[in-house]
Amino acid sequence: MMKEVEVGHHSVLLTRCEGKYSAIGNQCTHYGAPLSKGVITGHTVRCPWHGACFNAHTGDLEEFPGIDCLPCHEVKILNSKVYVSVKKKTLRQEKRVKNMGVATPGDTRTVLLLGGGAASLICAEILRQENYSGRIIMASKDELLPYDKTRLSKVMNVESDTIVLRRMEFFQRYDIEVWLRKEAQSVDTDKKTVTFDDGSVQRYDQLLISTGCRAKGLDVPGMKLDNVKMLETPEDARQIHALSLGSKVVLVGTSFVGMEIASYLIDKASSITVIGSSELPYQNTLGREIGRATMLMLSEKNVKFYMNANVTEVRGLGGKVKEIVLKSGDVIPADVLIVGIGIKPNSEFLKGSKIQMDSKNFVTVDKYMRTNVPDVFCGGDLATFPLMMAQNKLVNIGHWQMAQAHGRIAALNMLNRQTELSSVPFYWTVLLGKTIRYAGYGEGYTEIVMKGNFEDKKFLALYIKEDRVIAAASLNFDPAVSAVAERLVSGKVITKEEAASDDLSWLQLS
Repeated sequence: MMKEVEVGHHSVLLTRCEGKYSAIGNQCTHYGAPLSKGVITGHTVRCPWHGACFNAHTGDLEEFPGIDCLPCHEVKILNSKVYVSVKKKTLRQEKRVKNMGVATPGDTRTVLLLGGGAASLICAEILRQENYSGRIIMASKDELLPYDKTRLSKVMNVESDTIVLRRMEFFQRYDIEVWLRKEAQSVDTDKKTVTFDDGSVQRYDQLLISTGCRAKGLDVPGMKLDNVKMLETPEDARQIHALSLGSKVVLVGTSFVGMEIASYLIDKASSITVIGSSELPYQNTLGREIGRATMLMLSEKNVKFYMNANVTEVRGLGGKVKEIVLKSGDVIPADVLIVGIGIKPNSEFLKGSKIQMDSKNFVTVDKYMRTNVPDVFCGGDLATFPLMMAQNKLVNIGHWQMAQAHGRIAALNMLNRQTELSSVPFYWTVLLGKTIRYAGYGEGYTEIVMKGNFEDKKFLALYIKEDRVIAAASLNFDPAVSAVAERLVSGKVITKEEAASDDLSWLQLS
């Protein structure tokens, strides 16, 4: 059991598991969600919003996307009354950084992390938490320290320093060297060296490749015109925001990012048109029903959709985009064109190395995040990895929380603490201020069991394959998706029968 208690105007989560009382901070360290409205299983508390997990006894982080631990408070039992005491020092602390070590002079080992995203950051932090005392270098082509990329399509006029995950002082304090604006050009796994775009060469003992993916452009004339944009950096986000104010915006692609941008621009652009190549948005991921509901939600706000459509030309005037021509012959006027049609892996620099890639040039790893070359690991959007909850099927999942989990597993296995990747994917998308949450891996589902309905904007969709639940999506149905995630992590099957029954107690609904 768990409940929120007030201690000196401070919200504390009191839990009792296995007969033991504990008290930890009640605000998730990710975005501040009340954990008392989440799910407790054994001694794990899972956040209702984005699925971060914490140990109820210690407050330690057990699953991302949070990156900090929770403060832990003293609990005493006197005359069958429970007393929680909070030290004044920890009263203001909502987050706690786990104890981390530093580099030791004389330790000549070097871990080199390529890429400045979630996987690299977490890998560096876990190495220091586990008392690795060699050198850690993170090399990133970005101009910014690792930042929360999930925010870019949700809050587009974003100030860079508000989304940075760790400040420079943090990296300095724990001896994590960060090289910005530095891009890897080639890797020699025999010599254990990486050559960078500035000609410098760095030796490594262990290497993490997490250079991620970039946006794919449209293969049509006119992509070089001004005001044709793809969202990759905070600067792109700010430019899209500024250019779209009072403008006719056309979006190509009905991915999560495309739909989020459309939703964000509703009260800013003069008109918004979305062009999709399928019949409905997220048809292959969330399914037709949620795709249809999303289209309806946005159409009510005057977003116009052209589905089953393809762009054949982008026409300009005076060097700026002016209209978009579709295969059907339709011509759509545009001041701004935003392209979000998918991704390409940043793996060109690995060509000619011994590191194995699949047919799409993603890097294949095992459940320890190891590539086919000893001491070379890969994580994040670039990795194709075995997903435990899908019978170790090789998948490529570009979610934030998954990239973080990859970084952790890579770090532990660099240190020879054999640890398998067992995370269940969890992600979210924000539309018109409402969050759709999703957990699991729904590919190949054959039917959906629905609770609630789309019309009321309150629903839970349970995705069924071979008579068991493999994924869940929800809107205004917390903490159901977190409850499903916990079941999927535990490996305790949710049968179709259980999913379809009217007894919802297992979802711990608030």
